[in-house]
Amino acid sequence: MKTETTLTSSKPKKGKVVVSWTGGKDGCFSCYKAISEGNFDVAYLLNFRDMKRSGSHEINRELLSAQSQAIGIPILHVDFMSYEKEFKRVVRELNEEGAGIEGAVFGHIETHRNLVDRICSDLDIELVLPLWNRDSEQILTDFIDAGFEAIIVSVKADLLGKEWLGRKIDKEFVSDLRSFHKRIDPCGEFGEYHTFVIDGPMFKNRIRFRIANGEKILKDGYWFLDIKFHRRAHGR
Repeated sequence: MKTETTLTSSKPKKGKVVVSWTGGKDGCFSCYKAISEGNFDVAYLLNFRDMKRSGSHEINRELLSAQSQAIGIPILHVDFMSYEKEFKRVVRELNEEGAGIEGAVFGHIETHRNLVDRICSDLDIELVLPLWNRDSEQILTDFIDAGFEAIIVSVKADLLGKEWLGRKIDKEFVSDLRSFHKRIDPCGEFGEYHTFVIDGPMFKNRIRFRIANGEKILKDGYWFLDIKFHRRAHGR
C-alpha cells in the first residue's frame, strides 16, 4: 500500500497522478500545488457527475472542458451512481491502457478522508492531499496571492443569499465572509458555497463565460448562478 502525501515538507518522487475535478478552487489549487510543490505529473482531470441528483457544484461540462484546454491537461467526464466504484473503475481502466497512474489528488481540507483513503488503498496508489488540515482562511489567501481568479456559482440558501452569487474570490470576499457569519468555513468546506475558477498561473487563457439569461436559480436548498461558456471570446 502506498503512502499519503500532504506536500508540507519535501518533494516526493515525480509520478503520474489524476486529479478529482469539479471546476472549483480547492481541486484546482490542489492540482497546482501537486505540480509546483509536489513535482507530480498530472495526467488527467477526473470530473464525476451524480446521476441520482443535481449536485450543488456541478458546472456546465463545456466550461470544464474549457478549463482543461486552458490548463493543457485532458479531462474525463464520468456519470456515476457510486462515486467510489466509478473512480476505481476509471483509474484501473486507464492503467490497463498503460497510463501508469501512481496517485490521486483531492482538494479536501477536513472531509471525506475515509472515502479517499479507501479508494487509493484499494487501487494501491498514492493519496495526495495538498490542502489537508490547513487553515481555511490561509488557503484562500494563498489561492488569491498565487494569482487565481474564481467566482461564486452556488451558495447554501439557508446560510448565504443569492446576492453572493457571481462574487469574485478576493480579499474583500474573505473579509465580508468572516464578518457575515462565524459558522461558515472560509473555504466552504462543508458545502456552504461552491466556485468556478476562470484564471490562474496554470491557465494559458482566461475562461470567458456569460450568465445565462441573468438567472439565479433556487434548487435543492441552493442558489445557483447559471453560467455558460462564451464561445466567441478568445485569449486573455
